Amino acid sequence: MGNHFLVAISIFSLSYITIISEKINRMIVALLGGVLMIGFHVLSQEEAFSIIDFNTIGLLIGMMIIVNILKRTGFFQYLAIKMAKIANGDPWKILFLFALTTAVSSALLDNVTTVLLLAPVTFVIADTLKTNPIPFMVPMIFASNIGGVSTIIGDATTIMIGSATGYDFLEFARNMAPIALIAFAVMIVSMKLIYGKSLKASEENRKAVFALDESKTISDKSLLIKSLSILGLTIIGFIVHQSMGLESATIALAGATVLLLLSGIDPEDILVEIEWNTIFFFIGLFILVGSLEKVGVIAALAEKMVSLTQGNLFFTAMLILWVAALLSSILDNVPFVATMIPLLKNMEQLTGTSSPVLWWALAAGACLGGNGTLIGASCNVIIGGMLEKRNHKINFMDYIKVAYPIMLLSIAAITVYMAVFYF
Repeated sequence: MGNHFLVAISIFSLSYITIISEKINRMIVALLGGVLMIGFHVLSQEEAFSIIDFNTIGLLIGMMIIVNILKRTGFFQYLAIKMAKIANGDPWKILFLFALTTAVSSALLDNVTTVLLLAPVTFVIADTLKTNPIPFMVPMIFASNIGGVSTIIGDATTIMIGSATGYDFLEFARNMAPIALIAFAVMIVSMKLIYGKSLKASEENRKAVFALDESKTISDKSLLIKSLSILGLTIIGFIVHQSMGLESATIALAGATVLLLLSGIDPEDILVEIEWNTIFFFIGLFILVGSLEKVGVIAALAEKMVSLTQGNLFFTAMLILWVAALLSSILDNVPFVATMIPLLKNMEQLTGTSSPVLWWALAAGACLGGNGTLIGASCNVIIGGMLEKRNHKINFMDYIKVAYPIMLLSIAAITVYMAVFYF
């Protein structure tokens, strides 16, 4: 076991460093790390496959299929133009409504997909108003990660936490939605102070927004009705899945299958658009972290953390919140959360107490900490790339100057909220 202990740590550390460096595709790194764990007999193939959380995998695939069909209808483009008109072409009101739309969509759908669908229309609105798109895109980054933390299906990290703990949709939302609202309020007030004076548009350009015809964006009304109906039923399914004795992956895959059947679209056209890169990254990651768990690394770390906080629930929760936030701002939060899940489970066993507040702290820190830098979460990287393509590149340090203080402020506000409401 001693040799396996060192081998597991070496393979995991090397894989983690390579993932952070972004020199090699993270899926290849995670899968290679998983294969090496099996190859060096840290665990058998059967053990490796049993470690993979197929509830997380199934939920991700199911939601990706539903969203990929929904996006073909033009619904998100319709929503964005409609919001710009409701805001009367006022750039500040548009910023607020777009951020709100992004947050709500990210709570109910995968937040990466939400950004991919809403960002291009945001550029169109900014061009129409002849304003810099950066003040619209920075709040969109924040809103996508804030919305993602509020539900069990909003972000890859919350999907993993939900699957590992078995908390149902309503319980998760009841605890995380207030945290998301606090973070959203902090972000909006901060954006008003930063961009409020510079965000202006002429009367002529504001009127140009009304020339955009949202009705032309809907490419298939019948498919839109089917997609929204199935999405609604799927979300209801998430709310009641435990009382039905079903896992969330079953609900997501059932919704996806029914929508594929009703849409009449060739399944191959949809399956080719699924982010298989993400799916296989998760598979490799589960094997990597499971290997650490098997050789006792996670248990040893849990013991250290319990001795550090003396098993005090308040200090443990605050430590998890802040460590998760600070590390998730510079590391990919998915592998971080994957490592933390078994660690928290071990801590619960050592202290003999099972407290949901530790899981809420992990989810909040990991999702909201990602707002701090341009590499903190997938949405940040995507929007940074989109801005660069359109010659509006946002400098890494310039982003940190704006975003990091807001991220720290939101975590401080959540610290106060958790201290008051949970302790």
